[in-house]
Amino acid sequence: MPATLLLIDDNAVQAATRQTILKRAGYYVIAALNPSRALEQIQGGEFPAEIRLVITDHVMPGMNGADFVRALRQTNPSVPVLVISGLEEAEEQYEGLNVTFRMKPLLPDHLLATVHGLVRDGKRDSDLLPQ
Repeated sequence: MPATLLLIDDNAVQAATRQTILKRAGYYVIAALNPSRALEQIQGGEFPAEIRLVITDHVMPGMNGADFVRALRQTNPSVPVLVISGLEEAEEQYEGLNVTFRMKPLLPDHLLATVHGLVRDGKRDSDLLPQ
């Protein structure tokens, strides 16, 4: 079974685009538009397989990416997390949360290289790509 990824982005077009790229690369991708609901589903064990990587946007209504990751870390301290943001200054909000941070726009090749490394290693890999 391919690795299961959880993709959280309130922008449906960006979520669908990334989901397509990742599915074509052989991943099973669950897309969520609402970070609060995705958190409930993770904590409630509602997904059909173990989540091997969480990919989240930073700016989302209701709960930003940093708040999501802080809540996620309470029950899932070791699941790899990739944060994709258009705000460079957002990276400091993830200090100590063990995430890999990438700036938008993230080209498909860079997205795949980052995801492959995180899924393969099962941990943060900030040195995978030059910033």
